[in-house]
Amino acid sequence: MIQTSLKSIAYRLFYLSFFAIGMKCYGQQTPVFSEYNYNPFIVNSAYAGLSKAGEITFATNGLFSSIDGSPENLNLSFHMPLKADKMGIGAALIQDKIGVTTSTSAFVAYSYKIFFDFQENRPYWEVFQKPSLSFGITAGMQQYQNNLLELGITNDPTFSRNVNASIPTIGAGVLFNKSNFYAGLSTPNLLGTRFSSDDSIELRSPYYGYFGYRFFSSQYENLLLKPSLLLKYEEGAPLQGDLNLALSYRNILELGVGYRTNSSFNMLAGFYLFESLRIIYHYNAAPKNLAFGNTHGVILSYSFKRGYSTK
Repeated sequence: MIQTSLKSIAYRLFYLSFFAIGMKCYGQQTPVFSEYNYNPFIVNSAYAGLSKAGEITFATNGLFSSIDGSPENLNLSFHMPLKADKMGIGAALIQDKIGVTTSTSAFVAYSYKIFFDFQENRPYWEVFQKPSLSFGITAGMQQYQNNLLELGITNDPTFSRNVNASIPTIGAGVLFNKSNFYAGLSTPNLLGTRFSSDDSIELRSPYYGYFGYRFFSSQYENLLLKPSLLLKYEEGAPLQGDLNLALSYRNILELGVGYRTNSSFNMLAGFYLFESLRIIYHYNAAPKNLAFGNTHGVILSYSFKRGYSTK
C-alpha cells in the first residue's frame, strides 16, 4: 500500500512539473522517431515518392514498458511516386501517448523533385534512390487530448478540466539526396496553434534536420556502412540529437547502434524477406536515472514491385 501510494504521488508530481507552466497546457508535443532511417517520410514530406515503388510502413515504439504513463508511439504511412517519378504523394496517421496526454495526427503529402545525373560508385544491390532535390508539403489535422482530471490535482486551476482540441496543420520539407549522401530540413506544422479550437493550449512546432552518409568500398562490396544524424529543435526545449550507425549486408541483414542526447542508447536488428518485406526491431536502453525506462519497437515495411530485391 505504501509503495502504491508513493508511486501515485510521484506520478502526480511528474505531471505537475511536466505539463503546467502558468495557465497554459504543455507536454511532450512531438514524438521521437526511432525509425526515421527506415521511414524518412514520417519526418520529411519531401521523401514522398523517392523510392522506386510505393511503400507502406507500420511502426510502433514504447512497447512492453513497465512504467505507467511512459511514451508510446505508433504510425502508419504510405507514399508512392507519380508521373515519371517527378512527383510523389503520401499519407500518414500518427498517434503519440504520454501519461494522460494523447496526440493523434493525420496528414496527406505532395512532393516535387528535380533530378540530377551523378555518376558514383555504389553496390549493385543497394536500394537506389535517384539523386534529386525534393520539396514537400503536407496538410492535415491534429487531435490533442489532455485528460488532466485523471491526475486528481484539485488545488491548481490548470488541472481543473480536460483539454480536447483540434489543430489544423501545414508542414513542409526539403531533401537533397544522392547515392552516398543526403540532407533534409522539415517541420510538421508551420501554423502552430493559432487556429486551434481551444485557446488554452500552446504547442510548439518542432524542426528536424536529417543527415546521413553511405560508405561503400569495392573491397567489401557486400557491406554498406550508414552513419546518420537526426536533430530536433523545439522552442523551450533543449536541442535533441539521434546519432546512429547501421551496417547493411546486401539488403538481407541490417544491424545498428545509436545514441540519443538524453543519454539513452539504441540498438536495432532487421531482416529483408520475400524481396518486398522489411522487419526492423529496435531497443532503447535508458540509464536508471531516467523515469521512463527501456523501450522496444518494431518497424514493418512493404515495398511494392520487389522494392528491396538485390537483383
